[in-house]
Amino acid sequence: MRLLRRHILRTLAAPFFFSLAALTGMLMVNQLARRFGDLVGKDLPGSVIFEVLALSIPFIIALTLPMAVLVAILYGFSQLGSDSEITAMRANGISVFQMLRPVLGAGLLITAVNFLFVDQILPRTNARLKSLQGNIGRKKPAFQMREQAINDLNVYFIRASRIFAGSGRLRDVTIYDLSPADARRVIYADSGQMSFDQNQVDLILYLYSGVVHEFKPSVPGQVQLTRFITNTIRVRDVQNLLDRNTAIYDKGDREMSTCEMMDEVSRSRQAAVQAERRRGELVEQDLRALMGLAAPVRRSRTTDTAVVRHCGLWRTFEDKIELWLLPEEAHAQSPTPAPAPAPPNAQAPGQQPARPPIQQTPIVPVVPPPAPVPQQPVPQQPAVTVTTTPNPVIYTTPAEVLAARDDARATRARVNQYLVEIHKKYAISVACFTFVLIGVAMALRFPRGGMGLVIGGGLVVFAIFYIALTGGESLADRGYVTPAVAMWISNVTVGIAGIVGLIRVNREFGSTRGGDLGDFFESMFGWLRRRRRET
Repeated sequence: MRLLRRHILRTLAAPFFFSLAALTGMLMVNQLARRFGDLVGKDLPGSVIFEVLALSIPFIIALTLPMAVLVAILYGFSQLGSDSEITAMRANGISVFQMLRPVLGAGLLITAVNFLFVDQILPRTNARLKSLQGNIGRKKPAFQMREQAINDLNVYFIRASRIFAGSGRLRDVTIYDLSPADARRVIYADSGQMSFDQNQVDLILYLYSGVVHEFKPSVPGQVQLTRFITNTIRVRDVQNLLDRNTAIYDKGDREMSTCEMMDEVSRSRQAAVQAERRRGELVEQDLRALMGLAAPVRRSRTTDTAVVRHCGLWRTFEDKIELWLLPEEAHAQSPTPAPAPAPPNAQAPGQQPARPPIQQTPIVPVVPPPAPVPQQPVPQQPAVTVTTTPNPVIYTTPAEVLAARDDARATRARVNQYLVEIHKKYAISVACFTFVLIGVAMALRFPRGGMGLVIGGGLVVFAIFYIALTGGESLADRGYVTPAVAMWISNVTVGIAGIVGLIRVNREFGSTRGGDLGDFFESMFGWLRRRRRET
């Protein structure tokens, strides 16, 4: 049995690595075609372009690894079937489940490795790629300027009807200058030229044949016009160089591990509880106002703002991976603590000790008590009836109700979003195991399918799995189904189909007769033909 296990695993190893490399390369070419124009147009060095493409590989591998498992299973077992090795094994009393045992072990191993990759390495590389893309987006705004649109350059907003790519020439330029604190300035020019200074930091605009409109709010009804033939504007701190800022942007669900998303789920649930409590208090306030009851005495609640951390000791392992994959952030230098103030009677070095001050007892003068004043009778005043007007009823404004409702909905949507991403990590990893089940069942049922079965059957399974996964994600984000059901329905469907197929194949004796691609399509779509004949 040991030789048999090694033979099956060796048969599957070569198509697995080949399909993984081929599928990853195909998707990588797609990514390169999409980003090539933006990267080359930025005049980036080759090392930065290579880094962007290298950081895109982990996301592609997360998709192609389950696909490579299915392709390897279909091709390997189809090859064993076409060479009559499956028939020889069955003739020697080896059942399907004995053949399946080493493959299931390899599938479990790939599932564990894939989960560690998706949960630990992929979020860090996504965060680093997001930071690098932000740095690239701030480089050389001349290549990002769009025609017939307002482009933001610090305190200047520039619009040009025509931009000549590569030369920096502009035609029909309008600049909104917000730099003056006490005025607003609009500059119109017939043409212009853009270039960077020698340090490649400041952007210099040369404008030709134009006029400047300047308006001061302190002098209403007056606009100052200044015509010019040549005007030069320097825009500070517009870098043409790539600023490799290591600060990480706000992390989204794609840049977090499972433990970090569980922390966010706890925080979002606390925020949802507070929003629902606020909404209930508003309803109670309106009901009491309608019934004329006094407002309830509410005790001040302390908001639980403690940071919830899950996974315990596993977070130490995550922190080490983060230090390995992400650049180290610079820490601010802690200020030197100021010396403690000296007491008022402290002795300075080299100074004689001061004598203690003489305490004198203050003299308090004795004041005689005032003479008693005779009381005079108080005249009787007529009774006055005081009528109190009740306070006007104050109801909750619609803005407060809508704000409380929107807060509750937003926090619930955030919880669903993080739960969907958590279940997706597990679902994609477990797909490596369920694809083993369905792949072996299809390969043994159609042993002579060949490359047609590998391509056609693989595409059918991929389509069913990923359509159910992406469709379930959209439904779960909107709250129509629970995140667990949305993410696991594809695995459950493929897994049940694989188990049922393995049971049926185990009951039948394997043979190389039949089981070709035509039989496969007859099994998949034959019921349509039979139903058409009946009608």
